[in-house]
Amino acid sequence: MTMRATSPAPLWSAVALALGVALAFIAGLSLPAADADQEPAKATVGAPKKYTSGLHPMPNGDPVPLEWMPPGTKESPAPSDEIFPPQTLTIRFNHKKHVQDLKMSCKSSHGAAYQSAAASDRLLPEPTKTCDACHDVSHADLHRVVAGTEENGQCTYCHLGEGAGVGGRVARFVMPSPNLRFNHKKHLDRNIGCAQCHGRVEELELATREQLPRMAGCFGCHALPVPARGEAKGECTTCHLTEPSGKMVQEFATGQLLPPDWLHMSGHTPDWIERHKSVAGSDSKYCASCHSEEDCAECHDGRVRNRKVHPNDWITMHQAAARLDNPRCTSCHQETQFCGDCHRRVGVARDGPAGNRPTGARFHPPPSVWTNAPRTGEHHAWEAQRNLNACVSCHAERDCATCHATKGIAGGGGVSPHPAGFAKSCGQPLSRNPRPCMVCHGPGDGMLERCR
Repeated sequence: MTMRATSPAPLWSAVALALGVALAFIAGLSLPAADADQEPAKATVGAPKKYTSGLHPMPNGDPVPLEWMPPGTKESPAPSDEIFPPQTLTIRFNHKKHVQDLKMSCKSSHGAAYQSAAASDRLLPEPTKTCDACHDVSHADLHRVVAGTEENGQCTYCHLGEGAGVGGRVARFVMPSPNLRFNHKKHLDRNIGCAQCHGRVEELELATREQLPRMAGCFGCHALPVPARGEAKGECTTCHLTEPSGKMVQEFATGQLLPPDWLHMSGHTPDWIERHKSVAGSDSKYCASCHSEEDCAECHDGRVRNRKVHPNDWITMHQAAARLDNPRCTSCHQETQFCGDCHRRVGVARDGPAGNRPTGARFHPPPSVWTNAPRTGEHHAWEAQRNLNACVSCHAERDCATCHATKGIAGGGGVSPHPAGFAKSCGQPLSRNPRPCMVCHGPGDGMLERCR
C-alpha cells in the first residue's frame, strides 16, 4: 500500500495569507510617502515595443557564415573604408522575412538599380511606393510621417533611436555614396545577379556595410584573361576615381587608398621598400596607376638618399651592368627618356648636340672594329645579338635600316644582317611574322619573293 503525504488545506491558506501581508508591509516601508494632493500614477500608454529581429545580419548578432558573404570576403574580411565610407543605419529590417516568407524580390524594393548607371544613385526603397503599400503608415510628407493604428505602422516598428516618431521625425539614416564608378544596369543586363556582388542577402536579416562588394570578388570577372572576360575591363581606372592627370584618387576623408596584400603582393607594409622592385619590374603600368616617375625619382636619383638602390660609384659603373642587363634597368627606368636624356647631356648619344660631345670621345669602338669586316668579338652584330635592349635604348629601327635595308628602300646600304644560308630557311620566319621583313624589303622585292 502506497502512502501519500497530505497537508490540511486550511493550514496552507493561513500560511500564504500571513506571508502576503508580511511582503506587503515590507514593500510599503521601502516606498516614499505620497503627497496628499498627488494624483495616482497612470500606466504608460503606447510605450514602444522592443523588437529583437532585424537589428543585425544574423539573430542575436551571430557571425554570418562565410558562404553567405560577398565573394572575396576571404581575402578582404571587411569592405574598404576609403571606397565605402562608414554608414549610420537607424532602422531595423528583416530581409529573410520579406524575401523568403513574403516572397518579395530584390527588384520590388531596389528597382532603381535596374536603371542605375552611377554609384551615387539612390537605390533604397521609396517609402511611399514600397513601405506604405503594406504597412499602416503614410510617408507622403517625409518631414511629418503619419503613423496608423496597426503595430506595423508605428514608427518604432522600423525606426531606431530615442524619440523615434515624435513630431513625425526619426533619426537620420546616413548612407554615403561610394567613391567608385559602378553601373548596376550593365551588370544586371548581363545576368550578373545581386548575390554575385552582395552575397546571400536573402538569408540575412539586416543588411549592413558587410554586404558591400569586395575587390577580390570583382576580380572573379575583371581579372580573367582578355578573351574570357569579354567587356569586363581590367584597368584600375575602370572602377576607381581619377584625378585630371589620370592618376587614381588616393586621399579620402577616411584615409589613404592603398593596395591590399593579395593584389600582386603589393601591400604597402613595412617591408615594401624591399619588395617593391620585383612588383615594379614585373608590371610598371600597375604602379603608374597611383605613382608618377617623380615619385620614383625622389629616391632613385638621389634627392632622397637611399644607398640600397645603387652604390655611390654607380654613374661610372652602370654601363657594365647595363650591358649584362643585371639589374634590369627597365624595372625602374624608361630607356628612351631617362637613359637617353642623360646620354644626350653628357655627349654619348648619337642624336645629342654636337657641342656636348667631348673632343675625341666615342661611345662605340672605331668603325674598323665596330662595323667593318671581319667580325670580331667587339663587332656590333654580336653586341646586338647578346643584348638588343642596350642598342634600342639609343637607336630607333630606322638607324638599323640605314645600313641594312635594301638599296631600293629609303636609300638603304644593302648590307645583309642575315647569316650564311639564310635564304634556304627564310620562308618560315616570313610566314610567322612578315612585319620585320618589311622594314628592309619592299613588297615587290625579288629577294622577298624567293622566300614566299
